[in-house]
Amino acid sequence: MVLIVDDNPNNIFSLKKLLESNDFEVDTALSGEEALGKALKNDYSLVILDVQMPDMDGFEVAENLSGYSKTKDVPIIFLSAVSIEKKFITQGYRSGGKDYVTKPVDPDILLLKAKTFYNLQENNLAMKKTQHNLELENRGRKEAQATMKSQIDHFHVMLQALPQIAFTLNENGEVDFVNCKWYQYSENEKDFPETHPDDHNIREQFEECRKRGKALELEIRIKNIKNQAYRYHLLRMSPVFEGENIKNWVGTFTDIDDQKRIEKEKDEFLSIASHELKTPLTSIKAYTQLLSRKLKQNDENSELMYVQKTLDQIDKLNSLITDLLDVSKIENGKLKINKKPENLNQVLENALETILHTSGSDVKIERHGVKPDFMIPLDKIRIEQVLINFLTNAIKYSPENHQIIVTTFTDEKEVRISVTDFGIGIPDFKQEYVFQKFYRVEESSLQFQGLGIGLYICSEIINQHHGTIGVSSELGEGSTFYFTLPLN
Repeated sequence: MVLIVDDNPNNIFSLKKLLESNDFEVDTALSGEEALGKALKNDYSLVILDVQMPDMDGFEVAENLSGYSKTKDVPIIFLSAVSIEKKFITQGYRSGGKDYVTKPVDPDILLLKAKTFYNLQENNLAMKKTQHNLELENRGRKEAQATMKSQIDHFHVMLQALPQIAFTLNENGEVDFVNCKWYQYSENEKDFPETHPDDHNIREQFEECRKRGKALELEIRIKNIKNQAYRYHLLRMSPVFEGENIKNWVGTFTDIDDQKRIEKEKDEFLSIASHELKTPLTSIKAYTQLLSRKLKQNDENSELMYVQKTLDQIDKLNSLITDLLDVSKIENGKLKINKKPENLNQVLENALETILHTSGSDVKIERHGVKPDFMIPLDKIRIEQVLINFLTNAIKYSPENHQIIVTTFTDEKEVRISVTDFGIGIPDFKQEYVFQKFYRVEESSLQFQGLGIGLYICSEIINQHHGTIGVSSELGEGSTFYFTLPLN
């Protein structure tokens, strides 16, 4: 906005019309006192100031304007009816003026100068505003950097205090921080610890996960620099996202060597105990079967029922021991899968027939989908073991409803078999654990007997067939366990 100061209303009127016709916003004052009052209240980009005014002339007004921080940089064009002599020019510039225009005013000259100084002032204000914003932004960045540095330092202090080996990597997968435990297993902070020749390469495994943006979890043996011994560690490397992009990675090595040794000793015990239990159990079953045959010769013997129940319990115990032996074989890498072409539908029919003969007449099994009446390479005994386990669990965990649906689906790549029950179901957050060794859902562990190893064995059997295994369930509505087998 432009402020015109003149004690002559006629001069103000003509100058105002001239400037407004050229798109200037104009304010006016009839005295120096009025001009100073308005200048302190409003923002002006240019002041056109008459020199010859009563009470307070233009030079005094200019000196006062230059004394205020708000108005000191506002350009002033003096209007003077007197000759432009050196002493007036000097006084005008000394009081804060930027230029002179003599009366009578030449409109073209005044417009040219008004536009020039107005634009200069507007640009100057814009530059000051930009500079102020840059200073605020710079200050904000410095504060943010200080806060970030403080957080990073605090994070690093936390990593140093961890009992695990802890480290971080940048978005390019380069190690940029390690805690003191790192140097027990690596001499260089840029190089991962040396792994056992039989274990995975850390860098290769990490690069595969980095390409997919997925976390890495790996059990490996790494060499201790001091004693050159390999110890089992659980390696976890997790991405830290900023929006949709990975900002960096955080990793830890947790020493699990003592835990692995205890597990090995436990597995060895289970293997030995299972083998030792198998021998007397076989003899007990044989003698009990002989006793059953003797009692069957006499229809009046009521003891036959008790002997038959004893045989049922022997079968259950034998099944548990067999499962323990299978777990031992899996842990030692000795679970053998003997695949050869078999008719999958026949394998399924055998499993269904076994369940129907052993579970009683109250079990109802429905078949859905296309029958897989074709040859596929598999271990007949092991796949039948998986099916019987699924069907047995479906009956076991559905005490109020023994209806079971067996569904088969096939495409050009694989065949899928699922077993659906309408029993107690499994909570969402526990479904991912049901295939782990010795895991039992708490809601059913007291009501239903078992060791929690059947599904673990099933998952290993399917994995060795290069298939997939899974479950979908809703609490109180039932569960569907399924597995797939590749056709080729």
